[in-house]
Amino acid sequence: MKKQLCALLGILLFPVLLCASTFTDSRATYYGTPDGYGTPSGACGFGEYGRVVNNGYVSAVSRALYKDGAGCGACYKVRCKNPQLCSYNGVDVVVTDYGEGDRTDFILSPRAFSSLALPNADKELFNYGVVEVEYTRISCKYPGFKDQVSYKINENGNYPYYLALSVLYVSGQNDITAVELWQEDTKQWKPMRRAYGAVWDMTNPPTRGPITLRFQATTSLGYTYWVRSANAIPKVWKAGATYKATVKLITK
Repeated sequence: MKKQLCALLGILLFPVLLCASTFTDSRATYYGTPDGYGTPSGACGFGEYGRVVNNGYVSAVSRALYKDGAGCGACYKVRCKNPQLCSYNGVDVVVTDYGEGDRTDFILSPRAFSSLALPNADKELFNYGVVEVEYTRISCKYPGFKDQVSYKINENGNYPYYLALSVLYVSGQNDITAVELWQEDTKQWKPMRRAYGAVWDMTNPPTRGPITLRFQATTSLGYTYWVRSANAIPKVWKAGATYKATVKLITK
């Protein structure tokens, strides 16, 4: 394992940890999908987003990296350690699922696993099944989502009695560790419950809309920030819909 000094260089809307990478030794394997992309049925609850985000370069991760769902949406660089078969550049993946393999921390989509290989060496790499790797947490970057996120309403939502949602396209090195809704009638923030993975829910959500949300982002160094998005979800929201919102850093 390599150990190098890291420093927090600034506070942005989404705090980004800028540092020399520290890589951790591990193992990786892959799961099968017909098109090589991810799966919409992952434990994070992302749905179709979990299949195609990052062009399908996604991964299921071990319990230690899944973090009871807080690790959903995290980004990692994974590099295979076989120089005869693998590229030093490795692959950048987004966590969309949970899975335990043969002492592995990563179960990659076929697309991501093949990208570990040198040109024309991917078939031989697949024959190995499990490979030695090293990995490091990196900042997520989503073009078109500067100072913005999306909220995906879960298909199980039932307006106006039950609201469940996921926060998507969170940049930087941040884990979503709390989500709250503004209760206009009581002038208070009301916490949502982590239902599973990256899905947060609430029974009897506010009916006076649109809905204002804030969420807690915790960096990989343990620093915690609150980010708010006003009018994030319309008063009459729809199950399965996705709403894009501008966000800003706040003090709780």
